Amino acid sequence: MVVSFVLVHGTVHGGWCWRFLVPLLKSAGYEVYAPTLTGLGSSSHLLHEIKRISLNTHIKDITNLLFYEDLSEVVLVGHSYGGIVITGVTALESKRIDKLVYLDAYLPFQGENEIDLWPINQKKQYYADIALGIKSRPPIEPSILGITDPIISKWVQERLTTHPYSTYEDPPPSALSYTNQESEYISRTYIHCVRGPLTSWMKPFADRARKLDWNVQTIEAGHDVMITHPNDLAQILIQIAKKKSEDK
Repeated sequence: MVVSFVLVHGTVHGGWCWRFLVPLLKSAGYEVYAPTLTGLGSSSHLLHEIKRISLNTHIKDITNLLFYEDLSEVVLVGHSYGGIVITGVTALESKRIDKLVYLDAYLPFQGENEIDLWPINQKKQYYADIALGIKSRPPIEPSILGITDPIISKWVQERLTTHPYSTYEDPPPSALSYTNQESEYISRTYIHCVRGPLTSWMKPFADRARKLDWNVQTIEAGHDVMITHPNDLAQILIQIAKKKSEDK
């Protein structure tokens, strides 16, 4: 059976952000899926056509992909906000997942939504925006994402879209308290990007993973490692995919 990677992007991104990584994984013999979550990237036109895009909408984007593509033995990768999404996906479809990878991602405990995990200044901005009737988070500067090359920065900036605040307001189902037997045997890895402005922001979640006795790895790159260091990231992901189930 061919192992499949399912790559779930983060805030203000889309499936496009994996463009440099996907060919590397495919050339190593893996099937790769890089869906775009509803209301973002190539489906950003839906942002104002759907009354409320929820976290469940994005979880359903991925669970539907797993079902309709009939995927199993999946290496499910979530970047940044994608960590919240894959947490919910695992609670619902653990039987299809072999390995979980939180790529510089949020790692929620039971009952926590993403806003609960933000630094205080970001929480204040959220409440101020909501009070003004602003319902979406604006795109992030590429420099904050660890992107310094001017050509790549321009390419990224052109593709970043606003992100609906509503997806941050819901906690994922059964965060870190999976009760179904299949989920107990899923291998879990956290990859922490240790360069750039968001390093300290994401460090608490790498620390959570260590306390949970997960496999924790670091990479000398900024937050958008899949764009700036695709070769290094591909090597780590391929090593994770090759790890035997008895080594979990």
